[in-house]
Amino acid sequence: MEALASLAGMAGAAFVAATLLPAQSEAVFVGLLAAKSVDPLALFLTASLANAAGSVLNWWLGRLVARRGVEALPARLRPDPARLGRAQGWFARFGWPSLLLAWLPVVGDPLTFVAGTLHYPLPRFALLVLLGKAGRYAALWAGWASLA
Repeated sequence: MEALASLAGMAGAAFVAATLLPAQSEAVFVGLLAAKSVDPLALFLTASLANAAGSVLNWWLGRLVARRGVEALPARLRPDPARLGRAQGWFARFGWPSLLLAWLPVVGDPLTFVAGTLHYPLPRFALLVLLGKAGRYAALWAGWASLA
């Protein structure tokens, strides 16, 4: 039961950390690895999938904005039009490889939102984002294992 609660906590932290809300999941991931209360592979899979799912929410919000305008979002989630335009230009310039960097702090979450506004195909989006996010958790896991 403790392992299930740990995985649920990891899933929640990873999901929220991938949205446009300010949050981080790396400390939860490493803390649970150190606690040894859950299978590391299950923890890795949970964190990677939940983090990618949070990015899909951003993509969906981007699609909503593309269809209905920024007014469709609650006021506190509305992007600045000038910043949104710059981000769209950046994504258009660098294209799909930039989605592998969706795990980066500050720029990663808005990047996933922008991909939605530009109607980037969801299956490719999900695959690329999952690869990048899983790579980050794999690096954290490898770093922790080398120190433990």
